[in-house]
Amino acid sequence: MQKAVQGLKPENLWRYFSDLSDIPRESGNEEGVRRFLLAFAKEHNLEALVDTIGNVIIRKQAYKGYENRPWVALQGHMDMVCVKEEGSNHDFTKDPIKLVRDGDFLKADGTTLGGDNGIAIALVMDILSDPSCKHGPIEAIFTVSEETGLTGAFNIEQKHVNSRLMINLDSEDEGVLYIGCAGGIEVRSSMPVTWTKVESASKAFILTANGMLGGHSGAEIHKQRANAIKVAARVLHQGPDFQVCKAEGGTKRNVIPSVCTVTFVINTKDEPLLRSLVEKVQAELAGEYEISDPGLALSLVETDLPLQAVDKQVSRRFFTAVYAAPHGVDAMSMSIPGIVETSTNLAIMRLEEECFKVISSHRSSVLSARDDIAHRFASVFKLSGAQVGFEGAYPSWKPNPHSALTGFCAKAYEEYTGRKPEITAIHAGLECGIINSKIEGM
Repeated sequence: MQKAVQGLKPENLWRYFSDLSDIPRESGNEEGVRRFLLAFAKEHNLEALVDTIGNVIIRKQAYKGYENRPWVALQGHMDMVCVKEEGSNHDFTKDPIKLVRDGDFLKADGTTLGGDNGIAIALVMDILSDPSCKHGPIEAIFTVSEETGLTGAFNIEQKHVNSRLMINLDSEDEGVLYIGCAGGIEVRSSMPVTWTKVESASKAFILTANGMLGGHSGAEIHKQRANAIKVAARVLHQGPDFQVCKAEGGTKRNVIPSVCTVTFVINTKDEPLLRSLVEKVQAELAGEYEISDPGLALSLVETDLPLQAVDKQVSRRFFTAVYAAPHGVDAMSMSIPGIVETSTNLAIMRLEEECFKVISSHRSSVLSARDDIAHRFASVFKLSGAQVGFEGAYPSWKPNPHSALTGFCAKAYEEYTGRKPEITAIHAGLECGIINSKIEGM
């Protein structure tokens, strides 16, 4: 057991977490933790299996007198997000996570901790290894590659799962019970480009939109933060004729873009108009986003003139489509006040050799609304001459505040802590929604 967790209670839970921290478990590299879990099951005489995709399922029979209770699944994922500080020599393929105690917080030395979702595995192992714990029949479901595509959940097989009740343990909010989540789908749009020679009476500029806070496109989309790609498009679509030669914005499909740069060419005579427009839009946005994005900034810098750039008509068509495309909250939930039901994140924009590309992420707790907002987004780009495709659809988990399991968990939490839990839903994809759709009757 690592020194940082020595003396923490319950002792077994923290010992198991320490053991997990010694095992590399980046997404796609779960073999070590899989062997660890199977060895644990063997040590405690528990039934265990590995399914086709690599998920581990461990079963424990009911405590004496609780045999007639229904099966309940306790679920978490084996992988972790692996990020290290700049300059760190940590090798996530072989090095253990070094745990550090900082007051009441447990952290890692120079890397991500792996609490997501290692603490869930440790908690379930503590329950499975405790002979005094009174419960009905339970099974632990440990999935693979949640962080990179929910792979284990998508490939879970009904024939291996006895439970029709499940408690997912992948959450970071104390006192909050989530009973629903959003489904999602991606739209990928591509607009073919034609490169033309740049006229000599031209100037080239780099337009940069930055200083925005960005954030998670599910958990933070309700904060109405600015999208850097949309900000850049707001300038370009209403400016003088332009030809784009470079364009880049956004990094990941589930992150609100905070930086966007576009390099383009205009006629020399239009420079005063362009500079005036950038100043005007900057002033407008400073007022609109003074609370959500006080650091929002637009800059315009002259650069070397390229030999060629994308045709004027194609450049304008594309950025007009970007400007017109929906982004942000589309609808709020009617069943759970204050929760986003449907949203869009215009996530990534690139200019490549053959085309402009856009990737957008669409979420909703109502599947028909998820598909509707995705098709509305796609229609904007279709009208502009782009080709569109739909990928990566995953189901929602519709909230049911009246479920017996919700009531049972809420009561148990209140009895244990003396506080009522918050019962809500989350505007993000969870393994719950996928497993629920894969296991009939779950």
